[in-house]
Amino acid sequence: MSCSSEFVQLLHKYLDHELTSDEEKKVKDHLHTCKECFQHFHELEKAIALVQSTSHIEAPKDFTQAVMNRLPKEKRTVSWNRWLKGHPLLAAASLFVLLMAGSLFSAWNEDQQFSVSKHSDLVVENSKVTVPKGEVIKGDVTVKNGTLVIEGKIEGNVTVINGEKYLASAGQVTGEIEEVDQLFEWLWYHIKSLSQDVISVFD
Repeated sequence: MSCSSEFVQLLHKYLDHELTSDEEKKVKDHLHTCKECFQHFHELEKAIALVQSTSHIEAPKDFTQAVMNRLPKEKRTVSWNRWLKGHPLLAAASLFVLLMAGSLFSAWNEDQQFSVSKHSDLVVENSKVTVPKGEVIKGDVTVKNGTLVIEGKIEGNVTVINGEKYLASAGQVTGEIEEVDQLFEWLWYHIKSLSQDVISVFD
């Protein structure tokens, strides 16, 4: 179209019914004299009529759902990453719990070697520790991953971790006897012993 862009703007305003009566008369006069503008105007009117005629057409009721079902499924890694970004505090707490559980499990498995507290009167054979009959052990006795047979007397506490304790009829323990054979008991035992060590430092 060779006419000025100003007239094109007037033409659009005319179709939108936004012109004053003087401007409207000017557009009509120009359309009678310019064949090219008249043809453009006619095409615009046809386009408007086409758009208005399709306004009653509606998409099928299940159209949206059908389109959503045809979309490719989101990968699990994408949804997992989105969840992590949306819940950073929960993700950090979960990671902390996971790492702590892993380190506890690792420490639990590494703590499988046989050991016993140092007392000269204890008899140690393989993983069996015996308090001989008639002997008196002064102090606490701790046996890890072994068997403790008490035939004599222990003046202190006895702790058996992942093992067994046998108290003969003549055997005697003046303190507490504690058997630790599960992960949570083992954890509780280590927490208690650590807190006792900390308290003893300040005493």
